[in-house]
Amino acid sequence: MRVFIANFGQGNAMWPEARDRSVITIFNDEGADPFWRGSDREGYIRYSLDSTQTLKGVPPTRPLASRWFNLPTIVTESVDDVWIHREREELWWTMSTDAHATSELRDPPAGVRKAERIILYAKPVSGWSTRDKRGRHLTWAGLHPKARTFLFTEGTLQQLSDENAAYARALIDGEDLSVWHARADWRAFEARAGRSAVTMADARQRAVLNMVISAETTARGANGQVVQRTTKNKDFRFPNRQAAETHISDLMRAGDDLCALTGIPLQYHVGAPADFRPSLDRIDSAGHYEPGNLQVVCWFANRWKNDSDDGEFRVLIEAVRSVASAGAA
Repeated sequence: MRVFIANFGQGNAMWPEARDRSVITIFNDEGADPFWRGSDREGYIRYSLDSTQTLKGVPPTRPLASRWFNLPTIVTESVDDVWIHREREELWWTMSTDAHATSELRDPPAGVRKAERIILYAKPVSGWSTRDKRGRHLTWAGLHPKARTFLFTEGTLQQLSDENAAYARALIDGEDLSVWHARADWRAFEARAGRSAVTMADARQRAVLNMVISAETTARGANGQVVQRTTKNKDFRFPNRQAAETHISDLMRAGDDLCALTGIPLQYHVGAPADFRPSLDRIDSAGHYEPGNLQVVCWFANRWKNDSDDGEFRVLIEAVRSVASAGAA
């Protein structure tokens, strides 16, 4: 039994319908859908890169388009999986059934950036609930600070690791959670969190700030101040730190919080493996820290890429991905 944390549609626009119809939903652009139905990943990616935009109005990256291709399959073929969604201060959950998914051609919902109609897929579920199986209300504030770091996503959907999935199922079943809360790492996390409401958004914003500070430090002059022009090819070309934070945060949201090079979900919370934490990368390593030359990637991918040409490195990543896909088949 898998456990997914999910939103529904760009900007979560389909959530009210998903809740009221007792379904989980996903949609394709009308023009992209034939590629998905024909299992043509490369065609789907090409179409997405040429003809679609993210909620921020920018073309998707190749890893993001590749991830989009997988999402309808995950949703429409889900059976007996737990699905969790946060809506403000409530935690909703449901289970997918073995009923067939339906498809419908329709106009995109309000607020969704689409130039054409969409194919909406709806997979029946057992019914959304904000209460565990013992009838207790599931509230966001009532969660352990550690649990808040993985029971929420800003992307479309995220499958939980086995350990986190076990916790989520125990939470929904109404079981005693003290075995987790008593663990040394959970107690340490709670101690660091103190009385504050630690959320994924908080951890995400800290990650953004850390990337900005790192970029500033790299571009710092000998006198310890950020200057207009210091070391060749490493200028910090933002008017202030807030502008840089906004730009980087927008990049991450436009990329569905995935590594721009590998498509791996970025991890923000304290205790996450360092290799999967976000790192700011200059697309052109000979260029500057400025809009148009930045992407957010996993730390290990940034380390591997180093000063390599971005296009050449992406070719290598695609080669690794193709071999891995062939092996899995």
